Amino acid sequence: MDRRTLLAGFAALGLPGQTTFAQTPGLDLGPEAAFSFDVLIERARKSGSAAYVPQPRPSPEVLEKIDYDAHGKIRFKTDIAVWGRAPDLRKYPVTFFHLGRYFQKPVRMHVLDNGKAREIIYREDYFDMPADSPAKALPKGAGFAGFRFQEASDGSLDWKKNDWVAFLGASYFRAIGELYQYGLSARGLMIDAGIGTPEEFPDFTHIWLEQPKSGDGIRVYAMLDSPSVAGAYRFDMKRGKTVTMDVEKRLFIRKAVTRFGVAPLTSMYWFSETVKPTAADWRPEVHDSDGLALWTGAGERIWRPLNNPPSTIASSFGDANPKGFGLLQRDRAFDHYQDGVYYEKRPSLWVEPIGDWGKGAVQLLEIPTDDEIHDNVVVAWLPETPVKAGDALAYKYRLHWAGDEPSPTPLARIVATRLGNGGQPGQPRPKGVRKFMVEFKGPPLESLPSGVRPEAVLTASRGSFSYIFTEAVPNDVPGHWRAQFDFASSGSDPVEMRLFLRVDGKPLSETWLYQYHPFCRVH
Repeated sequence: MDRRTLLAGFAALGLPGQTTFAQTPGLDLGPEAAFSFDVLIERARKSGSAAYVPQPRPSPEVLEKIDYDAHGKIRFKTDIAVWGRAPDLRKYPVTFFHLGRYFQKPVRMHVLDNGKAREIIYREDYFDMPADSPAKALPKGAGFAGFRFQEASDGSLDWKKNDWVAFLGASYFRAIGELYQYGLSARGLMIDAGIGTPEEFPDFTHIWLEQPKSGDGIRVYAMLDSPSVAGAYRFDMKRGKTVTMDVEKRLFIRKAVTRFGVAPLTSMYWFSETVKPTAADWRPEVHDSDGLALWTGAGERIWRPLNNPPSTIASSFGDANPKGFGLLQRDRAFDHYQDGVYYEKRPSLWVEPIGDWGKGAVQLLEIPTDDEIHDNVVVAWLPETPVKAGDALAYKYRLHWAGDEPSPTPLARIVATRLGNGGQPGQPRPKGVRKFMVEFKGPPLESLPSGVRPEAVLTASRGSFSYIFTEAVPNDVPGHWRAQFDFASSGSDPVEMRLFLRVDGKPLSETWLYQYHPFCRVH
């Protein structure tokens, strides 16, 4: 399954609600069962102490026939959407995704009201589909692939055509930002990504939809299951100018995990102004995110531009109780993309830890790609203590789907990283030397006294710098500066670089970190 397909494809609790099960007209519901988050946690605990039993897949031979084209022709009927007829116009109707070749694992869906849960039983006639659709051969009660929240039915948008949250595939979910575009995804958990063995993808196997209170957003509960982990999740989601999600999860470990990623984010980076293969594509840039932003527990603000490396690379940024991290799309200029899929409007996604996360590392996994159809960037928090069988873990955090991080640094920010051949104008170009141009912009640079140049503070894991200077970018934009330097190194291993601007010993900018690959084919 590639990301283009994913983009196109797009049990226990009980807080009292205000509507009734009658707000699900046209849907078959199972019997009532009392639920609470505590009961769901206990269910996950028991599951985590027992052997893993995978969810059955209905008629795999039929699902294989529901290919990309056939799946795209199957649409849930919006006039039977859950809460679609609710009297409170601020409620958000729910519609469902159909199973298919790329989404074969059914997710059992439930609605909740006053501490009671009822399962929504799949029927073929919930969906509009062609008369010859292979989906018509699925058995009764086959199940759903996922769900999405439509926009509020208050007349400001056509809620039947606009949605703002989608859960689809394994434990993946997405939300739009303030620019009304989907882009990168979040996941329930990351298990053993990029360690040389097949990655494990936990699934949300059961979903419970809390009937919303007026103005209080939406609550979703989910059961997560995989060979290594069982988990209970609670999502509190609010749709305003941005989308925020408060996530609470309890995890029960069946077996040891080598790379255990909390609050994982997944995105796509092919190329940007930093490095572009010759004639790879007609567009100037193609990416959903262009950098990793970090706000460390010590208060440092860091920007790490993303790479499309020659081989899979894992970079770890050790920390204790981080204040936040996220994959951002900082470049918002259409002219930099020239594409009708609106890469300049893709949301940024920021993770705000809640409570004590202790020691660990934000780990960035970058995977080579030669196309935009693949998600090739993953970032997650990895706890320092190894995760072993029998562990019980708890995490809380807030996700911000927005145009920018929720609390931007007051320092100057990095706005571009550019590479070229080293050397000085009018002189022979030295072999093996690369030129770097790092651009900064922000208030601390706007208020510099006349004639004062900020100092570029540079370090690298190896190699040497030369021809270093800073200058205002000649575009008449206040506070827009760049640091220029040449860099030479031997060997083919990646080089870790660090740079920030200062005046009189005082930092003026966030810290630029960059992983340079000296002999990468695109250099």
